[in-house]
Amino acid sequence: MTSWLLKTCRLLCLCVTLPLRLLDVAIKRLFPRLMYNRTFRYNDLMHSEKRQLFRNVNTFANSDGTLRLLEIGCGSGANFQFYPYGCTVLCADPNLHFDTYLRRSMDANKHLTYEAFLGLPAEDMREVEDASVDVVVCTLVLCSVQDVTARAENS
Repeated sequence: MTSWLLKTCRLLCLCVTLPLRLLDVAIKRLFPRLMYNRTFRYNDLMHSEKRQLFRNVNTFANSDGTLRLLEIGCGSGANFQFYPYGCTVLCADPNLHFDTYLRRSMDANKHLTYEAFLGLPAEDMREVEDASVDVVVCTLVLCSVQDVTARAENS
């Protein structure tokens, strides 16, 4: 009797939460498309501010001229056009559904070299080696944070 009651309760909980689970999946798939479409308008409005913001990125290049950049919360690649020629970009975003739109931005920005797309939340950069990048970009990053209370392990 107890086993049957537990199974019934579990099934009821799954049925009640199903719409929330479906909504979560839908949002994760639709958000990248919306952001990609909004990126063009946003960059038109913010073009001069972004130019100013990224104007000194080249000063962090190594003596051989190489520059490795990590963008946390890369989304659909809204900042790519503002990065310096020849820069190697490592992209991180927890929403793997951005990958399709990120590839479109990569194709449109041939002046960059792309190292990888990491499906990581902003608070967990364990896959990125310490001191392995020259610049870290964190614009529009709050949607990339899954646990705002998390602290870095080595802080």
